[in-house]
Amino acid sequence: MKSLITFSVLLLLFACNRTTVTVTESNSFVFSTWTHATDKYNEEEWQEKFDLYKSLGISDVLVGGSAEFLTELMPLANKNNLKIHAWVWVLNRPNDTIANKHPEWYAVNRNGKNSLEYRAYVDYYQWLSPFHPEAREYIKNNIKKLTAVPGLASIHLDYVRYVDVILGADLQPKYGLVQDHEMPEYDYGYHPIAREGFKKIFNKDPLDFEHPELSTEWRQYRLNAITTLVNELVEIAHEKDIKMTAAVFPFPEMARQMVRQAWNDWNLDASYPMLYQNFYRENVNWIGFAAEQCVNDVGFPIHVGLYSPGLENATDLEQAIRLSKEKGAKGISIFTADDLSEEQKAVFVKLNKEFNQ
Repeated sequence: MKSLITFSVLLLLFACNRTTVTVTESNSFVFSTWTHATDKYNEEEWQEKFDLYKSLGISDVLVGGSAEFLTELMPLANKNNLKIHAWVWVLNRPNDTIANKHPEWYAVNRNGKNSLEYRAYVDYYQWLSPFHPEAREYIKNNIKKLTAVPGLASIHLDYVRYVDVILGADLQPKYGLVQDHEMPEYDYGYHPIAREGFKKIFNKDPLDFEHPELSTEWRQYRLNAITTLVNELVEIAHEKDIKMTAAVFPFPEMARQMVRQAWNDWNLDASYPMLYQNFYRENVNWIGFAAEQCVNDVGFPIHVGLYSPGLENATDLEQAIRLSKEKGAKGISIFTADDLSEEQKAVFVKLNKEFNQ
């Protein structure tokens, strides 16, 4: 009986701790936007952007920029009562002058070519390998620089995955592709360090497999490399009392297949799955389906990522936002509020008033 009481007390304490974390989350439905930093900080330009965001009910801004730029931006954001998230590209590092000096840091595809030599799909696809220890340290140092920015709402990870092994159905024709199987030139994760590590465990080189893309163990091994990296980055942020969020591919099962990303295994504070339905030739209802899978698969808040050009019809945009809320998301983030039409802006104003006032 005594052990049963003790267990009950511990269970209650655990439940209370979980409740405490939940209570700290705002009850409001959050409207966010991604936006890129300009070359140099211009207060007048950013005040104009912030005025737009506030008029739409947007409270959180995910800004892609250096630590120095974000440090300059923070006082203006605080003045406007806006939360700033430091949006950082993690493994895809186009034109990174430091990384470019280390070709051995880059991801390798099944054909043996690294991502600096062979740039899949587009020139800016220049991916580091999560298996190279020096590349991992370089990434960690990039995150550490961002933790010095005062007052961040979160560090927001992006491109923390492998190259798209399968593109969305609407994107394949743009590259003259029919990806009805995993093509070797787009199948990454074959860095020599990765193959050697796998061989130590299984006494097999994945390149010796007739179909390495079908090996469950090899896929999971590569997924684990991303997951451990992300969770190490989370620890760096949390040590400075900064939250960690991430832009991820649609629901975890889909993300695993398309880009080798098991984001439901990550210790995030929130995720922003990019539910860009037009990329997959799906209708607006698909956004609700995908949002529900995301909410059901993880214990942290979901903020649905929406693509404004794919929701040009204001009715579709409204439906997408309503579905996101109905399926349990804590908010949405638009890519991007900077180019919304007047009809789309009206939807933001309407739903922010309805949801939060």
